[in-house]
Amino acid sequence: MDKRNKSRKKKQRFKIPLAGTSPGVVYIDENSLKPVITLHKINESSYETKQLPDINQISQLLADKNFTFWIEIKGFGSAELFETLNRELQVNRLILEDITRSYQRPKIEEYDGYVFAVSRMLLLDEEKNLENEQLSFILTDNTLITLQENYSDCFGPVIQRLKAGKGNIRIAGSSYIMYALMDIIVDKYFEILGTWSDELDLIEDRLFDKPDKSFMFDVQLIKRNLINIRRVAWPERDKLNDILRSDSPLITDQTKLYIRDAYDHCIQIIDIVESLKEISASNIDMYLSIISNRMNEIMKVLTIMSSIFIPLTFIAGVYGMNFAKEDPVTHKYMPYNMPELYASHGYLYTMLIMVVIAILQVVYFWRKGWFK
Repeated sequence: MDKRNKSRKKKQRFKIPLAGTSPGVVYIDENSLKPVITLHKINESSYETKQLPDINQISQLLADKNFTFWIEIKGFGSAELFETLNRELQVNRLILEDITRSYQRPKIEEYDGYVFAVSRMLLLDEEKNLENEQLSFILTDNTLITLQENYSDCFGPVIQRLKAGKGNIRIAGSSYIMYALMDIIVDKYFEILGTWSDELDLIEDRLFDKPDKSFMFDVQLIKRNLINIRRVAWPERDKLNDILRSDSPLITDQTKLYIRDAYDHCIQIIDIVESLKEISASNIDMYLSIISNRMNEIMKVLTIMSSIFIPLTFIAGVYGMNFAKEDPVTHKYMPYNMPELYASHGYLYTMLIMVVIAILQVVYFWRKGWFK
């Protein structure tokens, strides 16, 4: 197994709280990244973006109902950040715990004045390792706050649409921006599945060409990743379905119309995952079958060789006992010993008989179809 396969086998590690820990405790890891806060200020005619040093007094800024705001927060290395969310926007501490404990499954929860949602953002790094990151949403009437632990980003297309100002992205409100981000996350699943589908095609070509041990490692890795994406896609579908059934006034009917499209995409993703899992399983079964057939062919060749040499070995063993008819010292005659031991041309005749027996066996095996 090469270094690449070893690196791709690493597991996602989550920070699991100790049993009995009080609920609502915000967890800040010592290795957490410094928060990078980006404010997007949006209305029908303008789009502005700027970096914020912190979110103190953020409630006063968000009070301007003429704009829609999107606040990107990347990095959880500040306890004060979450205290400000609790103080300024009255975000429940249980939600803050769910944000910092970044192993949550996709879900949506409705509270007075805001909606909390979680999505799983899947990315492939340069070595094609699957990165599974949590993206949290806090939605109010004119504001969307997104929080993620790392600096990774797949929201470039959404930002480009905000800059261009085309379509509904600027005028449909904060819930539509949340939909746009969720939709691009779901579309990323399609891209990843397409990569794995191409890899499975290449692996299948290797299978029919010259399979080796690395085949099993590669297929098993893809199968494990498919299980991981399936664990994400199912709750993502359920979350989108919950949004469609939600009565929250923060999620507009126009947004729900587009959410329905993302919901259909999730169903397609689940179908693709199941199909790729079946292809992976069938490839593994075919590999094992090919290896088994190859072993059977090897055993068949060894059996033919053994069958040919068994009678020859018997003849050589019999005449290798050297029981002479006459004792070379006492010259005593032994009538029941080998009369052929000192026969003229005995070695030549014996070898000739052994060759004839071998040829007869080969002809017999060939007529029985053993060499096909």
